[in-house]
Amino acid sequence: MSPRTALTPPDEGLAIGFQPSSPAADTRALHQLQRALVPGERPSLGLPDHLEQVMAELAPLLGLFTDQQGGPYDDTRFDDGARAYEKAVLAYFAALAGVCLDEAHGYVAASPREALLHGLVLARRGLPEPSVYISEQAHYDVVRACELLGMNTVRVLALGDGTMDPGDLRLQVRMRRGAGALVVATCGTPLHGAIDSVTELRAAAAAFGPVHIHVDASAGGMAAAHTDLVAPWSLAHGAHSITLSGNPLLGLPVPAGISLVRRVQDPPTNLPITVPDRLAVGARSGLGALLLWTRLRSLGRAGVAAMVARCQDVAAYALATFEAAGVAPERFPGSLTVTFERPARWVVDKWRLHYSGDRARIVTTGPMTYTAVDELAADLSAARQGVAA
Repeated sequence: MSPRTALTPPDEGLAIGFQPSSPAADTRALHQLQRALVPGERPSLGLPDHLEQVMAELAPLLGLFTDQQGGPYDDTRFDDGARAYEKAVLAYFAALAGVCLDEAHGYVAASPREALLHGLVLARRGLPEPSVYISEQAHYDVVRACELLGMNTVRVLALGDGTMDPGDLRLQVRMRRGAGALVVATCGTPLHGAIDSVTELRAAAAAFGPVHIHVDASAGGMAAAHTDLVAPWSLAHGAHSITLSGNPLLGLPVPAGISLVRRVQDPPTNLPITVPDRLAVGARSGLGALLLWTRLRSLGRAGVAAMVARCQDVAAYALATFEAAGVAPERFPGSLTVTFERPARWVVDKWRLHYSGDRARIVTTGPMTYTAVDELAADLSAARQGVAA
């Protein structure tokens, strides 16, 4: 057995025994875990700083059980009322992507990965044997989703700013002309926060046969929708399907993904199911849709726009501050992601930084305030001078 698959014994204190455990002791252990996970004195840049407020809003929903059978548009006698909330959430995200629900349909998935799988499954229905063209800067979830679906993937080079290279895409598609091209564009790459141009990629691939553009906008869609002068990234710009997410900007306590597909991309089938509801799953929870609806209603469209603007201001401030610290920062225009030279291990551990190779990054959501930027910059400067923690 390889080290990766080797099993490690569970903590003896957490083992599930034959007899019931002490509820009081288990509750104390969970409370200790909760305190350890709260950022507190040890910053965690991926967690929102408003979770207490969010939980106060959302706590009543955790006592509900919603078992959704089929999709949000399916007529069923078992509708518990949650579908109306899901439709409201879908209308909001469809507007972000530049369309209305008369032009696209979708559903709220349990995670962005599930939403991505749904988008790729429907794309493959229109292109039965396509190769999937993925940027070398795409999220690992895209690669994994294609593996699960048994789809042939073709890696496409990225430009210096982290976007997919249309020239290399054209070359790769030409080598496989006639089979159809499923191109996965990214709005918010993991390292650079880069936004691929849907119009350029579609033009590059369409020259050699049928093409479907799916956009993985889980990381950057909400920011891009509230940003001027960004690359064409959405359904409004020619994409056929898109994956979005409410995390981490909205700070939900659980993940939730949104899958939207143009109705014309989902042709009829002989299967005994309605067109909009060919989901990747059958029965599903309505909790994600209710959480999203509650959070979005509490903010309103103006509140979300103000949140994005604040995060972008912090990102611009981080770029200038890290430049003064001498760590060669970079930021894609409009992005909430700032990359910089990977610092010493003690800085990575202290700030729980994500990194790849010799570059680390922050995303200016949640607790990444101006003060936090200053404190991180001080640590980055100290690390460059060889000062230990």
